[in-house]
Amino acid sequence: MTLPTVTPVDLSQAPRLRASIDGKAKPLGALGRIEDLAARLALIAGERPLDRALLLVFAGDHGLTAEGVSAYPSSVTQAMVATFLAGKASANAFARAVGAELRVVDAGVDAELPSHPNLLAQKLRRGTRNAAVEPALTPEEVDRALEAGARIAREAAAEGFEILALGEMGIGNTASAALLMHRLAPAPLAECVGRGTGHDDAGLAHKLAALERAAARSDATEPAAVLAEFGGLEIAMMAGAVIGAASARIPVLVDGFIASAAALAAIRMVPAAQDYCVFCHRSAERGHQRMMAALEVEPLLDLGLRLGEGTGALLALPVVRAASRLISDVASLDDVLSGRL
Repeated sequence: MTLPTVTPVDLSQAPRLRASIDGKAKPLGALGRIEDLAARLALIAGERPLDRALLLVFAGDHGLTAEGVSAYPSSVTQAMVATFLAGKASANAFARAVGAELRVVDAGVDAELPSHPNLLAQKLRRGTRNAAVEPALTPEEVDRALEAGARIAREAAAEGFEILALGEMGIGNTASAALLMHRLAPAPLAECVGRGTGHDDAGLAHKLAALERAAARSDATEPAAVLAEFGGLEIAMMAGAVIGAASARIPVLVDGFIASAAALAAIRMVPAAQDYCVFCHRSAERGHQRMMAALEVEPLLDLGLRLGEGTGALLALPVVRAASRLISDVASLDDVLSGRL
């Protein structure tokens, strides 16, 4: 496997950036966490406004759905991909509202999808294997997914995108994400498993039992091996995209529980990738708060979201854009008081 090199941000510049922010025409600390975000963005991409944004929605199916871990059939993945490409999903509406472009990546949908200008055909196989009875992916498939994700992110940066947002679509992927969190946070499995798309109490208990069988099959803890055991293709490809974007020095807007699991895998492989991640919202999915604690991060928003698709990342995008302008666009207090505007 060949992944691009990620250079940690230069923390020696942080005191200078904080001094610049502290000297702006505002009371000290008056913009709260926006000031912290502005400094982080400047460390990532320089002291410039960040505007052009792309949401990549990675789509894939999961063999685990054969165990009844989702309240919906796998066919919904294909149907939702068609909805994205028709411009009619929640993520499309939010992308239009905040001025972001949206593309769908077919990482492993269990269907042959017709070509479309906004569809990136990267299918490695039609869905993963059933992780309750065998590894979801081979090591080679994981490597190829990581490499594809990194390449897609770097190509987006070369195209001129300054912000990369990550979303996903895949029936059963909260189950895979829970297993990844269990091993990589790490955390007790019961604390990682949530209701996903609409389980009642009985459905949640059934889901946990299926994931306990999957977890008992393997003691893998190394990130690539955990991805191979539990999938999925869209999660592995998102992890690669985190690494690729970080190598290109563009901020990565991480959506909710599943995108955070992909970021967790990327960070466990390449710790410096965390410098480039902006965790956008605290998901209502059980386990997400514990995952954020494991990464020692505080998400920007808390709106009770649990849809996925990148919707939370899109809602955070205006906050990120605004923060990027604090250093470049706001006058210093000295300039205000001296009349040098």
